[in-house]
Amino acid sequence: MGVRHETMTLRRWRWADASVKGSERVMRLLLAEDEQSLFRALVTILEHSGYEVDAVLDGLSALEYLCAVEYDAAILDIMMPGLDGIEVLRRARSRGVATPIIMLTAKSEVSDKVEGLEAGANDYLTKPFAAKELLARIRVLTRPAAALDAVTLAVGNIRLDRSSCVLEGPAGKEHLSNREQQLLELFMSSPGERIPTERLLMRVWGEEAPEEPSVVWVYISYLRKKLSAVGASAHIKASRNQGYSLEVAAPTMSDEQAGGASA
Repeated sequence: MGVRHETMTLRRWRWADASVKGSERVMRLLLAEDEQSLFRALVTILEHSGYEVDAVLDGLSALEYLCAVEYDAAILDIMMPGLDGIEVLRRARSRGVATPIIMLTAKSEVSDKVEGLEAGANDYLTKPFAAKELLARIRVLTRPAAALDAVTLAVGNIRLDRSSCVLEGPAGKEHLSNREQQLLELFMSSPGERIPTERLLMRVWGEEAPEEPSVVWVYISYLRKKLSAVGASAHIKASRNQGYSLEVAAPTMSDEQAGGASA
């Protein structure tokens, strides 16, 4: 199914299923994972999702590839032979590598994840994880920079001005606190995606994250009230043991439109 190549004096797995459809550029990813069964499963999933994948089994190879090739994103396991994922991340960032990086870990402690984020990780995923969640996070990290850096975010009938911390909807405007804005940015950047509570804590509170995760629920409550106040078509949904997501209601036709449609 795949072809093993010797390149750059490193041994890697390079699978030959990726293709270019028309003139569309295929995104190139680096995968570093030493667990063979997961390694093969992830390569298959990623390539079937349209990505070109360079996959290595150890940290030293991962570092050399990160520094030599321009990737759209990289996925690094933390526990690897040679160099662990955190050290690979630190050395790559110190050499000016700006590739978006997702860390894979079997550890769920907030302190471990904060260490990775401080070393330069863009995201974290705790094993075991669903393939569709990994793919969703890759899509978020590989969006065009212009979309990520936009001053205004818009979802449904609401707009968030990131420069003034103002949420606007058909029923008015609401000013958001810094934490409220950071939470809403995460939700509006990935509408419909369930975001785990621990990820919200890491992204918004960082080192100051409290041990009690109920603080997230408190701020979600604040946001729900403000979304309702501006007449938002979007609402924050809680999924038991899975986190929160921003769900957008489908637009409804007015009575006049409905009458025209039935005429």
